Amino acid sequence: MKWLVGFCLCLPVPSLVLAASPQDCRSCHATATPAALRQWQESAHSRAGVGCGDCHDGDHEEMKAGIATVPAAVCGRCHEKAYRQHVASRHGMGLHSGWGCTRNLPSRDLGECRFCHEEGSTRPRSTVQCARFLKQSAAMRDIGCNRCHRVEESCAGCHTGHLTELKIVRDPGVCAKCHMGPDHPQWEMWQTSQHGTLFTSMGEAVGPTCQRCHMPGGSHDVSRGITATPGGVPFPVLQREERRREMTTVCVECHAPAFAARELIRADTVREESTLLTKEADAIVWDLADLGELDPLPTERAPHPFAGSSLVTDGQMLYEDTSHIERLLFKMKKYDWAKAVKGSYHQNPAYAHWYGNAELKMDLVDIRAEASRLKNRGGGSSPAGRTQSAEEDLGKALEVLKNKFERKAISMEEYAREKKRLLREY
Repeated sequence: MKWLVGFCLCLPVPSLVLAASPQDCRSCHATATPAALRQWQESAHSRAGVGCGDCHDGDHEEMKAGIATVPAAVCGRCHEKAYRQHVASRHGMGLHSGWGCTRNLPSRDLGECRFCHEEGSTRPRSTVQCARFLKQSAAMRDIGCNRCHRVEESCAGCHTGHLTELKIVRDPGVCAKCHMGPDHPQWEMWQTSQHGTLFTSMGEAVGPTCQRCHMPGGSHDVSRGITATPGGVPFPVLQREERRREMTTVCVECHAPAFAARELIRADTVREESTLLTKEADAIVWDLADLGELDPLPTERAPHPFAGSSLVTDGQMLYEDTSHIERLLFKMKKYDWAKAVKGSYHQNPAYAHWYGNAELKMDLVDIRAEASRLKNRGGGSSPAGRTQSAEEDLGKALEVLKNKFERKAISMEEYAREKKRLLREY
């Protein structure tokens, strides 16, 4: 047995049969990829006798074309514990939370098939889809989507390809390339919080990093302590309680237990309040769709990759080929909700309030105003320009009510009560 020291975890590495010895590769790669060769030579892999062929066991031409990359499962042959933790975490669902089958796209990249299909199989490993991914060009899907979402099957996304220095993955900056921006600015929140300031000025002994809170003790389970989905849906009670205990265990390394509990509960409350605001806005947009007042209507624009000409306001909502009010709703749900909620959990008051909560409420003001404008355009006339009769008004109102009930926006009791009221008034 050999011991691989200084990479991820100190795990026993079984003796490996080299598909190609380092000497076989070195003669060419000394000039073809000198930096990669030098990095390997200085790595813990080289010192432990792990050669090129132990990881790169694919076709050489496919390697040159960027097709035969090293999947995480290859790293898992030696780094078993880290790999198991990784697969069980949110990172282990990276690809399958942001992809979509490209088989019907004219610009499809055949190389993308391998992310959801085993070699030679048409059966998908995942049924998760992403409309926004499918709307992009092949180039944008590659650099704007795949570079982050490939974290599921590529350890190199954090550890790099040939370096094994732990200081690389202990630097919070390694998290930033994915965990930043308007939809999940965790890095910016941390960097400008008291935690980030203490780290910058006094180091990790005083200022906790992303890794210290979310990967304690070198764990590769980045989901530890998380009590809800990325969309804010709380986990089942028992799972939620266990996750909260995990996070509190980290917090009390620096804080009093009562303080940690109060702050986490306060963030839970912000999440609940913020979600209610988005639900109100969501209902406004659906009411407009029922009335046929969206501009343009889903039937009048480019089809949604999954829903065609139907309205979509859930996790598959688009930021292109929509109406203006839907664009406002997208910003509210995808950007500002995340800033308010994640800003609260990351102890950043500016993100929680001004970037998050204030924007959420101003979004709702804009959405209400745009809804009023759309409803009032044309002076209460039908799209054809003629005034509707009372019977037509009643029919439309009943149709709208029925649509709300069928999409579970109202209960059976509310539906019956409102239907009775409409019939009585008309």
